[in-house]
Amino acid sequence: MKIVLRILLYLVLFAVVALIGFACFIQVRGIPKYEVDKIDYPQVQSDSDLVANGQKIASVQCIVCHRGTDGKLSGRLLQELPPEFGEIHSANITQSKEHGIGKWTDDQIAYLLRTGVKPDGQYLPVYMPKFPHMSEYDLKSVISFLHSDKAYVQPSEIAKVPSKPSFLTKFLCLVAFKKIPYPSAPIAHPDTTKPKEFGHYLVTGRYDCYPCHSADFKTLNMQFPEQTPGYCGGGNKMITLDGKERFTANLTMDEETGLGSWSLDDFTNAMLHSKNKQGKMLREPMLPFNGMTDTEVKSIWAYLQTVPKIKNVVDRKWEQE
Repeated sequence: MKIVLRILLYLVLFAVVALIGFACFIQVRGIPKYEVDKIDYPQVQSDSDLVANGQKIASVQCIVCHRGTDGKLSGRLLQELPPEFGEIHSANITQSKEHGIGKWTDDQIAYLLRTGVKPDGQYLPVYMPKFPHMSEYDLKSVISFLHSDKAYVQPSEIAKVPSKPSFLTKFLCLVAFKKIPYPSAPIAHPDTTKPKEFGHYLVTGRYDCYPCHSADFKTLNMQFPEQTPGYCGGGNKMITLDGKERFTANLTMDEETGLGSWSLDDFTNAMLHSKNKQGKMLREPMLPFNGMTDTEVKSIWAYLQTVPKIKNVVDRKWEQE
């Protein structure tokens, strides 16, 4: 009996030592680096239409996170992220050659946006969105905007504040979030005359509704969005600028806990005028989407009709305040 207990004790000690060693490895290694693949991405030939479309996309995807104290995309502390990710600061993505992306080539920008990997191989964790499903037209539009004469992207010499990712973030980058393969072929722009198809693209490729409106940032599947647990079912925890917890809405058509009792007019009012079904203003961190067209809103609504219903009671008491 004593021999058995001694063996069990040794096994427990071995497991504890192995666990401590694994934790030390993750903490010291930090966020991983990857080999940067060479891609054939010709320099974007910009025009006013591309810049305008790029600014529209950037108003939702870039400006909200990267707009700094100087009004340019010089970076800031991302207070709205759940604290378990650590202290995260967005980068300076202005045209500054020293502190921004002024020296980056078009293929380097495209590679980062598609894969999440910087030119030096450093991987950007889940708090930096990836766009493996964005059409080539929209990708070129974003690059055109970043190279444009718009005030947002003019050089800012504010140096990036280094992020302090948590142990959890480092762990997730080892077991869950990894470099997304660069597409093997150009991604065509969707047919805007097919509402469900176009809506699917807007939710998963351009505006990325699903990351916030699924169950948890920690379980996102950016390569295969529909495989994300709780896809569009809401309940993801967000933080307001004054430190309050907010949980995202269920966008599925569940009649009791989602949008099943909403009409297209209700949804349009929410997207274009930031008002819920009761006519109350939507609260941060929900973004205003007043730049969306009626076609886009109707297409997203048509696509959401096809998403499997999820019954998920989300705490939304603040909507009644």
